[in-house]
Amino acid sequence: MKQLLILSGKGGTGKTTIAGAFIKLANAKVYADCDVDAPNLHLVINQTSEPNHTDYYGLAKADIKQELCIQCDLCKQNCRFNAILDNNNYIVDYYACEGCGVCEAICPVGAVYMKDAIAGDLMLYVNDAIFSTAQLRMGSGTSGMLVTEVKKQMKSIIIDADLAVIDGSPGIGCPVIASLSGVDMVLIVTEPSISGISDMGRIIKTAQNFKIKIAVCINKYDTNLQNTERIESFCHQYNLPLAGRIPFDPEVVKAINNGINIVEVDCGAARAVTEVYAETMKVLLS
Repeated sequence: MKQLLILSGKGGTGKTTIAGAFIKLANAKVYADCDVDAPNLHLVINQTSEPNHTDYYGLAKADIKQELCIQCDLCKQNCRFNAILDNNNYIVDYYACEGCGVCEAICPVGAVYMKDAIAGDLMLYVNDAIFSTAQLRMGSGTSGMLVTEVKKQMKSIIIDADLAVIDGSPGIGCPVIASLSGVDMVLIVTEPSISGISDMGRIIKTAQNFKIKIAVCINKYDTNLQNTERIESFCHQYNLPLAGRIPFDPEVVKAINNGINIVEVDCGAARAVTEVYAETMKVLLS
């Protein structure tokens, strides 16, 4: 099974919209949303069943046994994250605690201990297709580890499929690194803005370290034709396949607001996305 990852160097480029369109065009039976900080692929993919939920445990968090605490104040004095609160009894601020374990190590009576903490919710939809996703809890870390679990979960169900479409995170951080691991190709969605071009360069450089196929598509290309030409020149200079251009189209906004996949609408952007999909498949299967 080939794995196609769709990324963008920055948020708001239309990455998830294009991922949803690809899933529809490919009639994909396996797909995942690895943007665990703000998953939204489910908004453009209609699900006919409730997901199976699994708790995700990240870094352990500190807690205090009140019956043992002698209120020596050492834990509070040595917490670099100001996570120990003194309100008659010493308690730990769950969201401020980084799980470093200093308070446990320094407590003279063993009142402070580290306990497993639920850091996210893994969700797996199993019906006529496999859809794996997750939601990281506010204030939790280890997003890269959660992405890895999303991908493991995606492959945990045996299904006859030739293609898996993965919607990744924006940027170049830990969740993106975890998303890139093990995929066959990445399609980078960019837009013709200064920040779009800069962040496109960063994500291309990151993806090249994984020795995988890379292609680029330009969304809302007609909002700045000069920058579109700069992106195309960049791709030509570094021998990167350009999968195509997608125009800005108000019909796309209407479709998304109504929860409709854009390829179900007869508009210029939908036709362009269909062409981008065809070119992407050529690169993936070459």
